[in-house]
Formats: sequence, C-alpha cells, structure tokens
Amino acid sequence: MKHYRKELWFEVKSRRGLINITPDIEQIVKESGIKEGLLLCNAMHITASVFVNDDESGLHQDFEDWLEGLAPEKPHSRYNHNKGEDNGDAHLKRTVMGREVVMAVTGGKLDLGPWEQVFYGEFDGKRKKRVLVKIIGE
Repeated sequence: MKHYRKELWFEVKSRRGLINITPDIEQIVKESGIKEGLLLCNAMHITASVFVNDDESGLHQDFEDWLEGLAPEKPHSRYNHNKGEDNGDAHLKRTVMGREVVMAVTGGKLDLGPWEQVFYGEFDGKRKKRVLVKIIGE
C-alpha cells in the first residue's frame, strides 16, 4: 500500500471566507500516483473547516447567513470562550461545518458526485492556516 501526504496553506484576508480547493486536491491526487484508495482532507486549525458542497454563490451566502444566525460573531461577550479572545463563534461554526472529508480515489481521480466540490471554510481568518491531505491506496 502506498501513501502520500501534502499540506496546503491559506491566509484568508477577511475574518470568514470559503475557498474552492478542488483543483488543489485533484493535483495532489495526480502527484501521488495513487489510482485506487482513499483521500483524507482535514483542516489543521480549530476555527477552520473542510467540507463538500456545491460551488454556487447563493449557497455560499446562505452558509454565511445561516452560520451567523447560529453563532453570531458579535457581541463577543456572549461567548464564555472569549476571555482575551474574540473567536468563540468561529469554534462553533467549525463544529457545524466539520473538520474533514474522506473521498474515494478511483482511476487516479477524485470520485466526486455531480456538482460536488471541496471547500476550505475559514471562520477566524487573517493568519496562515494549513490543511492536511493524506492519500492511501495502490
């Protein structure tokens, strides 16, 4: 069994943002040389997420609106976590959106369904953060 590991780094200039990382993941699958296996992609920071969904701007705005409704950023004082910090909401948003995705690699390509794309979700930006991609297979 072969394995391949690579990190992606992001620095979102705003507090929140979504980045379609599907092309990056597809390139990593190609680099790995693995034809059949599983790919794990996970955010390595507790205020960021990796998830699969549609790349549609209206849906992205729906995510923003929905997450702000569930865990509004302000007032910062509403969160017990925010003693010297201001990112309690980002921790909750990450919990809802998830830490990682596991995807099949088939025939040397990501085995995604129609419209599925891989996203990095940032909920406490303005600093460098990383995503781990690990592939195992043959």
